[in-house]
Amino acid sequence: MPIQPNGQPPFRADHIGSLLRPPRLRQAFRQHAAGEIDDAGFRRIQDESIRDVLRLQREAGLGVATDGEFRRGSYWSRFVELTDGLEVREALFKFRDDHGHEQSFTAPHVTGKVRRRRPITLDEFTFLRDAGTAVAKITMPSPSTMHFWRGRHYADPGVYADAAAFFRDLGAVYRGEIADLAAAGCRYVQLDEVALAMLCDPQARERMKADGNAPELLVDLYVEAINEAVADRPAGMTIGIHMCRGNFKGQYLAEGGYESVAETLFQRARVNHFLLEFDTPRAGDFAPLRFVPKDKGVVLGLVSSKSPELEPIDLLKRRIDEATRYLEVERLAVSPQCGFASTVAGNPVTVADQNAKLRRVVETALAVWGSA
Repeated sequence: MPIQPNGQPPFRADHIGSLLRPPRLRQAFRQHAAGEIDDAGFRRIQDESIRDVLRLQREAGLGVATDGEFRRGSYWSRFVELTDGLEVREALFKFRDDHGHEQSFTAPHVTGKVRRRRPITLDEFTFLRDAGTAVAKITMPSPSTMHFWRGRHYADPGVYADAAAFFRDLGAVYRGEIADLAAAGCRYVQLDEVALAMLCDPQARERMKADGNAPELLVDLYVEAINEAVADRPAGMTIGIHMCRGNFKGQYLAEGGYESVAETLFQRARVNHFLLEFDTPRAGDFAPLRFVPKDKGVVLGLVSSKSPELEPIDLLKRRIDEATRYLEVERLAVSPQCGFASTVAGNPVTVADQNAKLRRVVETALAVWGSA
């Protein structure tokens, strides 16, 4: 299947979603949390910042746009805030970098039966739609985000008999959200999947075994949770799965190629395409792409959002050519490996670095496919 059939997303040049928050918006997050500005004032600053970042994406030549996740403190924060039965606790894992530094983080925790209290991303989409965005992509954390990070202690005792029951309720939240998005005109939704990427890492798999979880069963569970979440999506909506090894201030959570999850994920997930990190050797080689079915495409995340160095076009073209050993070039696209700011803090790159990298993605698409 070509990556860009009949003008449908994804495009040859894509990006993952989050973009660097401008200083005024970062300050507004702090002021709003401190009660120094009200909801209306906070919303006004968000709206103005999103209009600016939409212009930035147009100027970069991208055919797809997001709001930069400018209404979120982190990529999953709004989902937790607006869903009954979820709150925030400390995660079992730590972010790390190539120098051995580690940093703790927080994660969702289940305290009661999970129910959709109100739309989560609908206002994000309608703002983009009304701003005249050609193709607006809405990102959401994957279902596994609400389960993986706290291991067997993902929920308070007695709330759910087992994880399957939890994911049935959680799937209903996603289906309700996707239905509202589709009714409003949204045709591109991306689920950000970190847990399955974590399960590519031998150390993470051992950590889960020590916690009493079988990694292969978790892979099956999380792929079925994705399918439960997207079960009712309309035919005109494209669903992409972004695989992420963690992205916080340039740090990461996992390493290891996709081999251990590729066959199950690529062949069983009922989605249109996969956005895969391939920016460093931590992601392994392209061989797992041999498992991608012929009706699915792959967006190669070759441009790093974690470092300021700008990748040469010749290098990116060579990497795309390497991937064609396993997947036809017509089924490929290119993007950064992740967002530039999965949290308000952002990665250690400047706005100028970010913009240059977005333009480089478009330049590469034009050089390889003749369109972006």
